[in-house]
Amino acid sequence: MDEPAIKTGKKREWVLTQDGFSRFLSWLENGRNSDGRAYVEIREKLVTYFDRKNCLSPDDLADETLNRVARRLEEEGSITTETPAKYCYTVARFVFLEHLRSSETKNVPIDESHALRVNDSYYRQEERATKEKTLDCLEKCCNELEPSNRNIIIRYYYGTERAKIDNRRVLADSLGITMNALSIRACRIRGQLEICVKKCVA
Repeated sequence: MDEPAIKTGKKREWVLTQDGFSRFLSWLENGRNSDGRAYVEIREKLVTYFDRKNCLSPDDLADETLNRVARRLEEEGSITTETPAKYCYTVARFVFLEHLRSSETKNVPIDESHALRVNDSYYRQEERATKEKTLDCLEKCCNELEPSNRNIIIRYYYGTERAKIDNRRVLADSLGITMNALSIRACRIRGQLEICVKKCVA
């Protein structure tokens, strides 16, 4: 089977739009309206999958998997080769393998380390400049959000591991909505931020 949704090139420039997210939800739900529960459930299962693989950032890898599936769905128009859940797990396996390869490059043999250090200073400066610009754009875009949305997205991603889950539960309770509804709302706000940051950085 061809590797799904792991093409390189302009992949990182793609941003999930509101229409794309709606189509993605409909595809996950097989045409049934589950109020986003299908999305939340598959994301939680993917987080568990990456957590069992001892990945340091299972949430980020789960989001990367779902973004790739949504991008393929947008490019192809439909995905009928497998059920939504099975296809998501197929993509997750490729994401995990890429994650492993990326981790392995951090442990290179001693005889290769000199070659990597030659341009290390230059790349560090480039990386630092890119990160600083991205952070500046993120701050600018956050400030342009409606106060309520800005509060939600900041509190949604605050903390780590168990603390983050507890924070989200408290946030959902304060808003009078379910955890599922909170996850969907946060995803939509993040989509707005991604579009804004992409334009700002460009």
